[in-house]
Amino acid sequence: MPHLALYTFGVLKSALIDAGRLTREFHESGEAAYREIGRHPGYIARAEAADRSLGARTDFNADWGAWGEFAVPSWYGKGRTAETIALAATLSLWTDLRSAFDAVHTGPHRAALGRRYDWFERTAHPGHVFWWVPDGTTPTWQEGVARLERLHDHGPAPYAFTFRHSFDPAGTATGPEGVGAPAQVSPTSREPGLGSGHRRTG
Repeated sequence: MPHLALYTFGVLKSALIDAGRLTREFHESGEAAYREIGRHPGYIARAEAADRSLGARTDFNADWGAWGEFAVPSWYGKGRTAETIALAATLSLWTDLRSAFDAVHTGPHRAALGRRYDWFERTAHPGHVFWWVPDGTTPTWQEGVARLERLHDHGPAPYAFTFRHSFDPAGTATGPEGVGAPAQVSPTSREPGLGSGHRRTG
């Protein structure tokens, strides 16, 4: 049975190593969301760096194993060193859209969504993208970036879609039925995606 891949990306106002209060709260919020989402029904796995000492952070040289080389969308224009990275990205696998929706819109992650503009820059770019992958396939960062950019350029399609404008594995449009109409995540709001917990990079 196909699984659902979810890639999220957002540009942060401050670098990940910033010592300010808001950045500390951002990391604390992420840790809480990770713990909760990892236990959520329908969650399968998420990209984690081989070097666990990085915690929820990473850099462009981290080893992600089967998840591939880390990549970012073309519109990211901030730093790429450990001292200057100012982004959050996630890559995860789910059994279905309903499970992913519930995980994003409940518990610590819902609270984080409510504060997203404390941490993230407002942008006209989409913050999350879904696509179906065959069972046993691990999506890659590069694939997530390509699909997010495709979504931005061409809108939702079976190749790259959103919570609100979704498709089943056969490519049939399903819309928001079965998951409700999300108030926090939509292609029109273009919010920074914190879809599967907000990986601090995630």
